Amino acid sequence: MVLRRSTRSKIVPLLGLDAACIQRLTQAALDANPVSGLTHTFYRYPARFPPELVRAAIHAFTEPGDLVLDPFVGGGTTLVEALAAGRHAIGADISSLAAFVCEVKTTVYTGAELKRMRQWAAGVRRQIDSRAPASAHEFYEEAGYLRHLSGPRTWRLRKAIAQAITSGGRLRSQRLERFARCAVLRTAQWALDGRKVLPTVDDFRGQLYQFVLEMINGSAELARATAVHRHASVQCLHRSTSGLESEPLFKRGRKPRLIVTSPPYPGVHVLYHRWQIQGGKETPAPFWIANRLDGDGAAYYTMGDRKTHAAGKYFEQMRASLDSVAAVCDSETTVVQVVAFSNPEWQLPRYLSVVDDAGFIEHFLAAGGQRLWRSVPNRKWYASQRGRTSGSQEVVLFHRLRQ
Repeated sequence: MVLRRSTRSKIVPLLGLDAACIQRLTQAALDANPVSGLTHTFYRYPARFPPELVRAAIHAFTEPGDLVLDPFVGGGTTLVEALAAGRHAIGADISSLAAFVCEVKTTVYTGAELKRMRQWAAGVRRQIDSRAPASAHEFYEEAGYLRHLSGPRTWRLRKAIAQAITSGGRLRSQRLERFARCAVLRTAQWALDGRKVLPTVDDFRGQLYQFVLEMINGSAELARATAVHRHASVQCLHRSTSGLESEPLFKRGRKPRLIVTSPPYPGVHVLYHRWQIQGGKETPAPFWIANRLDGDGAAYYTMGDRKTHAAGKYFEQMRASLDSVAAVCDSETTVVQVVAFSNPEWQLPRYLSVVDDAGFIEHFLAAGGQRLWRSVPNRKWYASQRGRTSGSQEVVLFHRLRQ
């Protein structure tokens, strides 16, 4: 640990990075470009953070062969960047949808597999036809996963989705079927989520084809990156962060050199598990498309409920999660978190207190104790204290275990 005095005569723990590394981290955190590269665009997961920040953190705090952990893995940005950089990676998330997306995004497909997916993309366009029958998905329909998809504006798209899923199942390869389902998931999100005017079936058909081609290119890029680091491995765990230290891979004593994550935000409800269609109606259709089961309501994913001011519950659950994160760390582990708040004036100090109680101490990039805040334009979410907001402010926090 490197210590410096700030201008306020307060001892400020520093990360001990050189000026060039600090500049790279700062520029990466402030980057506002659309997410791109590798397999990052496979699915637009809510509240994702910039790959550039993860990449800069990996190169600042790790070496090839080190272990990188994301205990709230979401859309898998950390895992993809770690794999491409030759680091082992572990991700955990309570959402089965997140686990599905991460599995597809971190699968290294062969050239032959990608060629077959290109052929599938050309063929599936002919199999999507509103006049043709579609396979019934009785289990998901009876369980309510197709909610709000049977109206006069949506039934044709629902049928197109079902036909594309069935077509993917004919690939007779679990790896390729997951790729196909992810492509359908991405296209269905494009077609349904938050749209005022829904596209036609022809539009859906054409967009699915384009997305598959883009995903093939992204997968090929990831394959080229990993060819240099063939030893790197990835594990996607579908589980709660609380109790993570009980996993056999951590019991064997392997410690992450870096943890990069974006946990659920206090006082902010993000729709990780639903799409909003037809003026805000929520549908769990993403789980149907991914062939996964949903959890137990919104609070299951956000440590709180949008209808109540359950701040106490959030911080209790976050403390349990951070206790488990601390249990898998050692003195060499750096924790990088990207967190947003509906009311940072009181929530940030409370959050930092919880992190401190779990055994961590905050570190800073430079003397003075200034935190790194980033703006995320055009993000819309539900904040229980403020209502809907057009953007957000996120803070990048750095912590290490207290010595």
